[in-house]
Amino acid sequence: MNKVYHNAAAAIADISDNAIIMLGGFGLCGIPENCIAALVKKGVKHLTCISNNAGVDGFGIGLMLEQKQVKKMISSYVGENAEFERQLLSGELEVELIPQGTLATRCMAAGYGMPAIFTPAGIGTEVADGKEMRVFNGKEYLMELAFDADFAIVKAWKGDTDGNLVYKETARNFNPLMAMAGKITIAEVEELVPAGELDPDHIHTPGIYVHRIFKGEHYEKRIEQRTVRKKI
Repeated sequence: MNKVYHNAAAAIADISDNAIIMLGGFGLCGIPENCIAALVKKGVKHLTCISNNAGVDGFGIGLMLEQKQVKKMISSYVGENAEFERQLLSGELEVELIPQGTLATRCMAAGYGMPAIFTPAGIGTEVADGKEMRVFNGKEYLMELAFDADFAIVKAWKGDTDGNLVYKETARNFNPLMAMAGKITIAEVEELVPAGELDPDHIHTPGIYVHRIFKGEHYEKRIEQRTVRKKI
């Protein structure tokens, strides 16, 4: 099975309106920049996006929000995006905010083939509204369903033609969990090497989870908030 695609446009060509998409990254670290740009250019609409955050104005998922391509965001943090805030407050965008650990575990459950997980996170808050609650050993837990995403789009530092992936430092973040969880997983990498070249002990995502891979280009790798120590 040939998993290698020429570019982002070819890899996301069959993503259509109303798709449910997972997008790896944390803030702007490790986001699939090439695939997001290709989705913006393709102009697909009414997407449900599962991501730790919604990017920033003018970059990341923020580009998709500006083009009104997203109908629903499922995220843990969205505080850096003014356009997101505007669409939320005006009722243009449906939003599901969930605890970060719950987001990660729902991704993991999907990858493991588990229909649901139980977590104490959110008990006694709005997060629990309308959800089933059970008691184990005298403690209350919420039942949270595994995600059911059509596509998972991730970004890795290095990959091989079999789809094995290696992430670099903090860019690892949500990418490995989401790579396991999509019905179709698309990986963009900074460096693509022949199968067998990666050290098996260094592989973070086995190629069995990855259906499509391509070598990306022109990564900006922006930083949301740059903080430096004042000179003494």
